[in-house]
Amino acid sequence: MIRFLLGKLAYLIPTFLGITIVAFGFVRLLPGDPVLLLAGERGITPERHAELSAQLGFDRPIWVQYFDFLGNLFQGDFGLSLTTKKPVLTEFLTLFPATVELGLVAVTLATLIGIPLGVFAAIKRGSWFDQISMGTALVGYSMPIFWWGLLLIIFFSGILKWTPVSGRIDLLYFFPNGTGFMLWDSLVSGQKGAFLSAVRHLILPAIVLATIPMAVIARQSRSAMLEVLGEDYVRTARAKGMSPFRVISVHALRNALIPVVTTIGLQVGVVMAGAILTETIFSWPGIGKWMIDSISRRDYPSVQGGLLLMAGVVMLVNLIVDLLYGVINPRIRHS
Repeated sequence: MIRFLLGKLAYLIPTFLGITIVAFGFVRLLPGDPVLLLAGERGITPERHAELSAQLGFDRPIWVQYFDFLGNLFQGDFGLSLTTKKPVLTEFLTLFPATVELGLVAVTLATLIGIPLGVFAAIKRGSWFDQISMGTALVGYSMPIFWWGLLLIIFFSGILKWTPVSGRIDLLYFFPNGTGFMLWDSLVSGQKGAFLSAVRHLILPAIVLATIPMAVIARQSRSAMLEVLGEDYVRTARAKGMSPFRVISVHALRNALIPVVTTIGLQVGVVMAGAILTETIFSWPGIGKWMIDSISRRDYPSVQGGLLLMAGVVMLVNLIVDLLYGVINPRIRHS
């Protein structure tokens, strides 16, 4: 296990370094001058522009800027936001719980619906249930997030008036945001109706964010289950007279879950990317909306730091998924 972890870490380090190059280069490909944006409509003289560029370090060669950026990263310094003057890491950690809450609910919803849907579709292969469920999964996978989100807002918020359009909770409620997770904070606040308000605000963005992962998990579950159902040990279990439920749940499903768990881990990246659009549509105050705002302001440190921190979260989750293989299937051993 220790050798496995060291091997994974040895693989993650160059991957992370590659991401730093991509993140550093990406923000400098964005059109616009951050110095001019900071100056606003008042305009700026060439002398003042040169002075601000020197203060921000933009006057130095690009490779010098990159190695300074990399050196600061090794010290845990992701820089200061150009607009708020606050540490990027502080802003990220402040907004991250909102994105985690939305992402966890979305992944949980996608998993709880996607796996049973795929398993039953595999068991009923070729039936109307299989065709309808997989057809629906294909539609969900092809659905643009922004279009799907707007449709749900129009129907559930505009026509039915069931759910709010934006935010995390009604302005009526105010309590200390202790953990940053609105569901928990509203539940322990003791204010009547606060938890229900948080749920009503969360449900639509969670459904939008869960749609594509749900479709992928359902299709992967069906594919993995069909492969396992054709194995010799499954036929042997059936020949011994075991009940269909025991054959499916004990012998087939456990082995079929290995590629499914991999798929769920990969969906974390999809959720992080989808959160950018979802949070923007629903004005959800999380990392996604913060990244969009930072890009529009040409806030180089915030965009760079946000990309790196999000990439680090995705890599960490995938490492945890690799470790879970041995828990799901004891035959797998990491040496």
